[in-house]
Amino acid sequence: MKCIAFLVPMFVVVIGYCAASRVMAATDSATFQVTIEIQAACEIAAANNLDFGTHGVLSASIDVATTVDVQCSNTTPYSLRLSQGTGVGASVAARRMTGPGGATITYSLYTNAGRTVVWGDTPAVDAVAGVGNGSVQSYQVYGRVPAQTTPVHGSFLDTVTATIEF
Repeated sequence: MKCIAFLVPMFVVVIGYCAASRVMAATDSATFQVTIEIQAACEIAAANNLDFGTHGVLSASIDVATTVDVQCSNTTPYSLRLSQGTGVGASVAARRMTGPGGATITYSLYTNAGRTVVWGDTPAVDAVAGVGNGSVQSYQVYGRVPAQTTPVHGSFLDTVTATIEF
């Protein structure tokens, strides 16, 4: 210790200084809990638009895909449903985009790349079932406009609602 190196006449002062420098503040501590409760929950993180692009005549099928992303708490079972859309006379098997003068273009949405399994709105029938893993899970939505009589030119639109039931 540096304080011992002082001369003896200062001994009393040095000892007092060294003792004072070793005095510690009094302390106390306590613990507390930090908690959170996770409930079974799901949300649609993203429902991305499906754009069939620009075409002249509808003489051949047009296939495109997009994604719907969901996030559910771990081990939460869910059903991801797609509505028939807002087109007049639509069903999940034959959805309809509406354009100028009420003209329509028929299309379908599928759960598989082969476009053989229609994606619908009925759990345990034509909706997609899953189990949450706590992270975002992405589902491909496969769309097809089949060959059909080409309507009047213009923009066509439909609005499909993605719903997750858990």
